[in-house]
Amino acid sequence: MPGIQIAIDRGGTFSDCYARIPGRDDVVIKLLSHDPSHYADAPTEGVRRILEIAQGRSIARGDKIDTSGVEWIRLSTTVATNALLERRGAKHALVTTRGFKDLLEIGNQTRPDIFALNIRKPEVLYSAVLEVDERVTLVGYTADPEAAQHAPRFDDAGAVQQAYSGEDAPPPAHDGSEPPVERGVSGEAVAVLRRPDREQVRRDLQRLFDDGFRALAIVLMHSYTYPAHEQLVAEVARDVGFTHVSVSSALMPMIRIVPRGVSATADAYLTPVLADYIDGFFAGFDASLRDGSAGTRVEFMMSDGGLTSVERFSGLKSVISGPAGGVVGMALTSWDAQDGRPVIGLDMGGTSTDVSRYAGRYEQVFETTLAGVTIQSPQLDINTVASGGSSRLFWRNGLFVVGPDSAGAHPGPTCYRKGGPLAITDANLITGHLAVEMFPKIFGPEENVGLDLEATTQAFEKLRAQINKETGKELSLDEVAQGFIRIANETMCRPIRALTEARGYSASKHVLACFGGAGGQHACAIARSLGIRTVLIHRHSSILSAYGMALADRVFEAQEPASDTWGGEGVLSSLQRRVEALEKHVRETLQKDGFEGKRLETEVLLNLRYEGTDTALMTLKPPDSWDVDKAFVSTYKQEFGFTLEGKPIRVDDIRVRGIGKSFDGLGESVYAEHERLDFKKADAAIEAAPRRSVYFEGHGRLDTPVVRLSDLQPGTIVPAPAHLVDETQTILVEMGCEARVLSQAVLLEIKYDS
Repeated sequence: MPGIQIAIDRGGTFSDCYARIPGRDDVVIKLLSHDPSHYADAPTEGVRRILEIAQGRSIARGDKIDTSGVEWIRLSTTVATNALLERRGAKHALVTTRGFKDLLEIGNQTRPDIFALNIRKPEVLYSAVLEVDERVTLVGYTADPEAAQHAPRFDDAGAVQQAYSGEDAPPPAHDGSEPPVERGVSGEAVAVLRRPDREQVRRDLQRLFDDGFRALAIVLMHSYTYPAHEQLVAEVARDVGFTHVSVSSALMPMIRIVPRGVSATADAYLTPVLADYIDGFFAGFDASLRDGSAGTRVEFMMSDGGLTSVERFSGLKSVISGPAGGVVGMALTSWDAQDGRPVIGLDMGGTSTDVSRYAGRYEQVFETTLAGVTIQSPQLDINTVASGGSSRLFWRNGLFVVGPDSAGAHPGPTCYRKGGPLAITDANLITGHLAVEMFPKIFGPEENVGLDLEATTQAFEKLRAQINKETGKELSLDEVAQGFIRIANETMCRPIRALTEARGYSASKHVLACFGGAGGQHACAIARSLGIRTVLIHRHSSILSAYGMALADRVFEAQEPASDTWGGEGVLSSLQRRVEALEKHVRETLQKDGFEGKRLETEVLLNLRYEGTDTALMTLKPPDSWDVDKAFVSTYKQEFGFTLEGKPIRVDDIRVRGIGKSFDGLGESVYAEHERLDFKKADAAIEAAPRRSVYFEGHGRLDTPVVRLSDLQPGTIVPAPAHLVDETQTILVEMGCEARVLSQAVLLEIKYDS
């Protein structure tokens, strides 16, 4: 019999907990991510509360928790993200090739604001630099002899058959002798000009260690194809006693030292902080959870939407850990291949809103910039804006301003009873868009009272008086609050347009999957702004990131650099051999985790670019062919609007992604159920529902029923205006809209004048 399954998304404001308990209904718990007066760690507190419900007994806070009845615990965390944003990472040193100590500080000279006269570059993450006297250089290609006429030739064992001579010879080694030439991982010929002196490296690292450094980022020239020198330095560093070593060639073996180097320093900066958090999480449990004897798997959500074990989790892989779970939940619950409409995911949480797109496959990026740090690592393509339930409200220079400052979870918005500032949640409370009766009663000294409407009203009255005095108008309290809501909605529409219209897609032809704790209150207004006709809100929308983790797959990836020209002699057979080797490694790794047969899948991707350009696209190999070049050309045209006909295509990297499936299927889709059902108006539930006054822009205050979702049967229609509520979410059905209730979701139909 399966055990208890727990998934927890630790967001910036709320931590969402979802649990499957055998023989019982699913358990959903929301609690503040930061509440030091009541508990030290929100996920630990969430597990404690779930086990109290499952076991029917009280578990005192502070007691070590026994997880012997738990099958798995899946977690996402914003710890690394916050450490990067707030520059609270670990002190570490950069180890690089002699002569390149300033390379990452110089960067690529990108100007974030091209018109700014006072350029302020983000500070580097490392605190010291150690230069290693080592050097290798590239001297040709082995996979394509015609590309470099004088490149050395290799036999099957990798031995050099033909050396350089005359004018084509590489620079001599330091002792004046001919430098040895070896084959790099990518197939390129590498001349080893200078090998590092192990003892000198040890002495230099010992000085860093004595100065208090315990973490290192090792970034050497051309290590993506020739990692031997980085491996030597890492081995010595661990012998000296460094507790964390980030090796760039192991983290992301891709050409371009600047993003690879910045990624390694980010990993060294974030992973120790993440490790401390993980240690703190395990500290709340019996030791059997950490050593595995409890039989409970602890898994973490990575930025690419896959789960991994504690041992393989790192700061570099966790930058968008939480939002990734929401994208997985959105994709698995909102997409239907038969329906065919692509889906826009709008995850409106407490601190920010995350926007994504899904059309049958997760859209990933392999290089992204966060807080001035360019990270080279696979991540789901998610746009984030500082517009969430806790985004602060300001009146500045005659304008309504929302964010980017956030009230967070502590103190939180004014209505959280902690003396916090006004936020979007307060605006929704004033207008009646938030059904205060249903909001979790987790506030106050005893964590047993709801939102404070009186305090919010007083704060808004003060702000309204200031606005009316400066503008000479007589805006009502509702109009002031609605003004801030309108600004927040437009802020959230911008990244949606960037993901759709800016890439050649029509936003109006998408389904809007709205989730997050605040999503249901803004869904209709945002959809109308974008011309979208259908909004889908899942029954677990307020905790969809946690629910997505419960559905997510275990993922393991392997990647190698390449240096081939597509279509060259012997290139395809060489790529196929390398792919087979990577696939074998990936499959064996996932098989050790218990995935077999149909539950184990692999995908092959090649990082391709036109020769002479530096824009590479990670391109998925079609399932039944090797027509990757055609797929690349098609993707390139979609992305940029043109192709470079006649230009050779270069292969920069080979990537194999292994997927261990968590489940066999989710049953009937919401769209298929919608087509099957015969809908009727929910007259009885609407008539029996309590009513409250709600402000609607252009309509004023309207008497609005507050209908519990549990009182509505699948196949019922709720016309506007209405509130649909349960213990964790409020869905506002605005004028000109209609809600259709399904077994697993609510579909909002947005009507437009013809």
